[in-house]
Amino acid sequence: MYLKNNGPDKGWEVRVTYHDIYGKKKQGHKRGFRTKKEAEAWGNKFLEKQQNQIDISFEAFWEIYRSDMQERLRENTMRSKDYIVELKLLPYFGKKKMLDITAADIRKWQTELMKQGYSQTYLKTINNQLSAIFNYAQKYYDLPRNPAKQAGTMGKGSADEMNYWTQEEFEQFLETMQEKEISYYAFLTLYWTGIRIGELLALTLADFDAEEKTLDINKSYQRIKGKDVITEPKTEKGKRVIALPDFLVEKLNDYTAKLYGIMPNDRMFHITKSYLEHEMLRGVKESGVKKIRLHDIRHSHASLLISKLGASPQLVADRLGHEKIVTTLQTYSHLYPDQSRDLADQLDGLNEQNEDDEE
Repeated sequence: MYLKNNGPDKGWEVRVTYHDIYGKKKQGHKRGFRTKKEAEAWGNKFLEKQQNQIDISFEAFWEIYRSDMQERLRENTMRSKDYIVELKLLPYFGKKKMLDITAADIRKWQTELMKQGYSQTYLKTINNQLSAIFNYAQKYYDLPRNPAKQAGTMGKGSADEMNYWTQEEFEQFLETMQEKEISYYAFLTLYWTGIRIGELLALTLADFDAEEKTLDINKSYQRIKGKDVITEPKTEKGKRVIALPDFLVEKLNDYTAKLYGIMPNDRMFHITKSYLEHEMLRGVKESGVKKIRLHDIRHSHASLLISKLGASPQLVADRLGHEKIVTTLQTYSHLYPDQSRDLADQLDGLNEQNEDDEE
């Protein structure tokens, strides 16, 4: 801190040097104090304020947060975060200072989003992204509080009711895809394998083994800003080999035979998620089946495995590529209604055995 007396007319002035959140050297300066004590007090208060280096805009802090997190998160995860922040957070909070954003501001933002008809799970995801940024600021840059936590959350972590198609509904829908072969085979593969959309779009001819009757799931595809992006599967368990039913092997053989000049490392389905979403809307309208999301076709496959085939949670988890079996149980617990009864019956059996032993 530098203090200088400029005489009785001009008074004392003070200069303080500090480093901002980006590490750049800056100065604070003020003059006209009547006494040295007043000048020194102002300098100390100014430095104390600068120690809380979060006195920048939300938009500027997002860049700091993003720079750190992009080295720690999967590319797909970071792209999803980018999408939400750029479309849902920056337009509202971007120019506001981090220190000035209040719980009341966030409640107003939440209300606006809730009026737009987004799903409960999507609202929860958006809110979590905002809270994560404030948590980071609080933990690493001494933000005094997390206003998103104060405001409370919005949405729900899981949907109240899972939508899926029965086999009959899917076949009714599939009839409307007959005229577009790529759509027909894409939806056929999704329904009878349960793979993720990105996994389907990343499939190459080499991933399809007609002799072994398998699909090798080892990558994921996204179309982002006009570019093809291939990444690792969502989880380690996402790398898996899926056994195919004979009829699907025959269908995929027919399909790939029509792909003139396709090479082993060429993609089997040269389409995008957006294309499939539009085709799905068309098919729902023409077939009259209930509307579900594209991702719900994966749930439809799980329902088929559990309800019609009685597949165990472990088998379902392995086929879907869930990292943990608890994910399968939490997601599809409503499809295992008999397991609770079976467990209770087994406990009865253990109790009866124990009573027999005591006698």
